[in-house]
Amino acid sequence: MIQPIDGPMSHEERLPFPTKPLKIGNDVVEEYIIPDDRKQEVLEQLYIFEGVPSLDEELYDLHEGKKFLVRDFRVTWEDGQNWLVSPYYPNSGGTVIDWMPADWDDENDEMCEGEEVDEDDEDWQEKMDDFDSAWDPDDEGGDDEDDASGIDPPF
Repeated sequence: MIQPIDGPMSHEERLPFPTKPLKIGNDVVEEYIIPDDRKQEVLEQLYIFEGVPSLDEELYDLHEGKKFLVRDFRVTWEDGQNWLVSPYYPNSGGTVIDWMPADWDDENDEMCEGEEVDEDDEDWQEKMDDFDSAWDPDDEGGDDEDDASGIDPPF
């Protein structure tokens, strides 16, 4: 018997559903088997942003570059926590942070259409130099007081 979800669910607390193996690259993780009538409840518990989408809403997965219906989401148990992921997760690794509005790709194509980077442009080169000097790939993400550039890496 599947237990009800009582109160807020922690991402580190297993969901009360059976699981099945899901192959992700060379790894195998557990994917929850969530009944359709419980999907909205699970989505509300695990969605990390404001404004939980409708199960019938169409979104765009940045990693896969495709649209999907929210109701097709998956939840995995990996590394001691629940992961809300796109239906394309086994192919491309898209999690909830990679979900965009369905028209996101169309809007971004229009914004970038015809734009080219002129690497000889001094302003562009200066911005890239500032970014390169401020970003230290060996930095573990601590607050370095000596980093006054105010430039954050793109990830």
